[in-house]
Amino acid sequence: MTRPNNSSRLVYSTDSGRVAYTGNRKPVEKPGAKAEPTGPAVPDDGVVRVHRQKAGRGGKTATLVTGLPGSEADLDTLLKALKAQVGAGGTREGRNLVIQGDLRERLAALLESRGYRVKLAGG
Repeated sequence: MTRPNNSSRLVYSTDSGRVAYTGNRKPVEKPGAKAEPTGPAVPDDGVVRVHRQKAGRGGKTATLVTGLPGSEADLDTLLKALKAQVGAGGTREGRNLVIQGDLRERLAALLESRGYRVKLAGG
């Protein structure tokens, strides 16, 4: 007895290269794929917010700076200057700056000296 057409799925192949599945299955999202980090919702009011954040960082504290205007190149330049001034590591996640350690007050003072309106938020 012959099987219906939907049983043509590939079980094992010695062919090299990519083997495409032609069945009716929906594509599955890769388990290691991450969505773009969004962070907290950023109001567009011209105020730079400086948060203390501990969740999802292995118990280590980080300072999150949100609401900064400018291009990504401007944010990278600002991040480099802030890291050098406070002596800490950090990265840019989307439009947010993440600085290692609890440096809210120091970062707020540095940003205010650069002309930003700063508000300490959260934690």
